[in-house]
Parts: sequence; C-alpha cells; structure tokens
Amino acid sequence: MARKRTAQPYQMRNVGGLLEELGNEPSTEVPVGKIRLPKDQPRKYFDSAKMRELVESVREYGIIEPLLVRPLANGEYELVAGERRYRAAKEVGLDTIPIVSRDLNDQDAIRIALVENLQREDLNPIEETEAILNLFSIELNLSKEEVTALLNQVANAKKRGQELTGNVSRQIEQVGEVLSSIADITPETFRTTRLPLLNLPPDILDSLRQGQIEYTKAKTIAKVKDPEQRQALLKRTIDEGLSLTQIRAEITAGGQTSDSGQSPTLRDDFDRIYGKLKKSDVWNDSKKQNRLKKLMTEIESLLDGK
Repeated sequence: MARKRTAQPYQMRNVGGLLEELGNEPSTEVPVGKIRLPKDQPRKYFDSAKMRELVESVREYGIIEPLLVRPLANGEYELVAGERRYRAAKEVGLDTIPIVSRDLNDQDAIRIALVENLQREDLNPIEETEAILNLFSIELNLSKEEVTALLNQVANAKKRGQELTGNVSRQIEQVGEVLSSIADITPETFRTTRLPLLNLPPDILDSLRQGQIEYTKAKTIAKVKDPEQRQALLKRTIDEGLSLTQIRAEITAGGQTSDSGQSPTLRDDFDRIYGKLKKSDVWNDSKKQNRLKKLMTEIESLLDGK
C-alpha cells in the first residue's frame, strides 16, 4: 500500500468533487458485460424497494450518470463507483452502459468507492462502520486492528490525563478530519457507539445489514445472552416495531440479564450520567455540590457494602 503524502493537507473532500464532476465529463458507451465488480465492495446489502425504484427509472430513462471505472489489462473495466446503477442496468437488460474511465491505483480506487457509498447512499450502520474503518486504514496506512488500538489508546490516555505523543496526536487529528468530511460524529463517539456493532451476534448483525432495526435497538437486544430469548425479542422488535424503551422493559421484565447478571442498561445509564456530570455547571453551584456530595457518599457506602 502506498504511503500517504503527509506533506499535503487533507483532501478527502476532493473525492466528492471528483464524483460530482463525472456527470459533466464526456462518457463512453461500453458493453455491460465488460464491467467487472471489485473483489471487496463496501456495500453488501441493497434496499429492495429503492432498487426497484431505480430499476424502473433506468427502464424508462436509461443510465443518466456514467459509472466511474478503471481499465483492466484485458480490455475490460473494474467498477469504482456506481454499483447500484450497474446492477439496475443488468436487471433491465441494457446492452451498453456509459462510463468514465480513470487510471487509478488500488488505494485511490478503494478510497473513492468508500466515499461514494458514504456520501451518496445511506449505508446501514454495519456497512457504514466497516467503510469508515476501512477509510481510516487507508488514510493512516494502518491495519484496521491498529486503527482500533489507536482509538482505544487515545481514550485511555485522556482518562488518565496523559498527553498524547506527537505521532499519536497527528494520527487522531487525521481521524477527526476523515470523520468531519463524511459523518457528524467524533472519533470517541465512533469508538464507543460504532465499533462495538462489529462484535454483535450474527442474528443481530444480519438484521442491521438488512435495515430491519436501528443500531441503538440492536445494541440493547444483543445484551440478552440466551440465543433463543434474544431471537424471540429480535423477531418481536421487527414484527411489532418495538421502541427502545419497550425493548428495555421486555428485557427487565423477563429477567434477561447479561453474563455479569446486572441490568442490561444500568452500566449504560451510569456512563451516560457520568458524562453529563463532567460537563455540568453543578461545580459552580454550592447547593448542588452539597447534594452531590451526599449522593456520592451513598454510592460509596453501597460499594463498600455498608
């Protein structure tokens, strides 16, 4: 993998500009059969209803916006951006399809494919998380495991009040720049709310990939460790459209606790309150501070078993 040119400022937004420019460039018609899909596509699931709409549009108007491809040695082309249009063209049975061909290396082709999906189509949370992680990997020239380790290292350093080293500081700054160009979340939010999704049970992952449930519901249902109980709750959530509050109530009422035996939402609630407390103006209010001291004393007594 080529090294990122660190001497230049971050240019991710230029990828979006390239995609916008394609519609203004002269395109070439090539046989649909000459287009090949890359080995690893960011998108694995396509919403059936939206695909039907696109197919009907292509059937009536054809492909208006050309695909972005790169040439292969055998006279064929590898698709870089525009998989939904490509699939619709095949389903309609078009003989030819408009393309714009660019000589792109592997790194740039993957980067453009990721950004095209992240900026133009609503990926499901799993595919979006995987795509962002892959984008981090490319931009930082790190493996996905190393990116995850970096995010955890930064979080641990902040908790301990430690300063980041120059290299780590630059890397996490770059992570923030990547995120700011494609999503409205911080690196720490990505670490705590998105990365855990990749460790969800297979049945939950499948439902998320198909857009059947939101990721907040998926994370809550995943805390039910018994597979049969989890599958039953998952099915009810999908069939009946249970809210997050209803899901939590079902888990509490059924005694479906996590491996540690604690309430599935108690630790989450504590983390949430602790986060609010650190940002609160309670530290500037003497009356609130006195009440807070009493509450802290009660918590400490509880922990000490008094």
